[in-house]
Amino acid sequence: MLHLPGARRGRAAMAAALIACSTLVATVGGRSPGAGASGPNLGSVQLALAPVTTGLSSPVDLAWRSGDGRMYVVELGGTVVIVSPDGSVSPTPVLDVSADLGSGSDEQGLLGVTFSSDGTKLYVDYVDSSWSIEVVEYTMSGDVADTSTKRVLLTIPHADYSNHYGGEVIFGPDGDLYIGTGDGGGAGDPLGNAQNKGSLLGKILRINPAPSNGLPYTIPADNPFVGQAGVRPEIWMYGLRNPWRFSFDRQTGQLWIGDVGQDDVDPVLVVGSGRSGL
Repeated sequence: MLHLPGARRGRAAMAAALIACSTLVATVGGRSPGAGASGPNLGSVQLALAPVTTGLSSPVDLAWRSGDGRMYVVELGGTVVIVSPDGSVSPTPVLDVSADLGSGSDEQGLLGVTFSSDGTKLYVDYVDSSWSIEVVEYTMSGDVADTSTKRVLLTIPHADYSNHYGGEVIFGPDGDLYIGTGDGGGAGDPLGNAQNKGSLLGKILRINPAPSNGLPYTIPADNPFVGQAGVRPEIWMYGLRNPWRFSFDRQTGQLWIGDVGQDDVDPVLVVGSGRSGL
């Protein structure tokens, strides 16, 4: 079972996961999500859970690599491990960044992982020893990330509170890297980051990992705020609290976001296909 740090954030992530499963089942059943005015009948979908493996330590995310049927699982304490289809866990970690991590809450640690489309690069999102968000690229060497190739794409300060780090990193259908960041923590966004377009916190960011113009990444020219004074051009969407998990629907191109509510409601947001953030 996945460990979902933070009760409210965990509920949001679970809701997003269930909706993603429902969408997949509806599509397999012959009706694509969004087909017709009312969309799929999610009430008719039946889901079941089955154990895959045991012995993992606080797994929080997983990814697949091109041409590889094994799961790559993120453990909150700082390791990425391989789980084979038979449920066995490889004794040799793909990556161990435990020495680079900070501590302070169960929302800190190694939070997200994804691969480049060809499986040659590994991207991770973690909270470092200064409580900053780090997004890092490694080159894969067989089943192991070559730590000598470590390349930091982003370092985002986040030292005021020990919650709301986001952590999702995924490649979109456009080939760009999408990164979720929390609003900086606390209740009610006391730092005002989510609505501040000069801050990278409380956002979904969109970058191309290739270096350019003196940066370790390239800013896509069609990001919604490129060229606007006082606005970070990496921003693709703003006004979020803690977008812990999100995923693109492969049938419709829609982005489903599991954000975190404050007290009673954890929102699931849907961004229409072809929309350039907001």
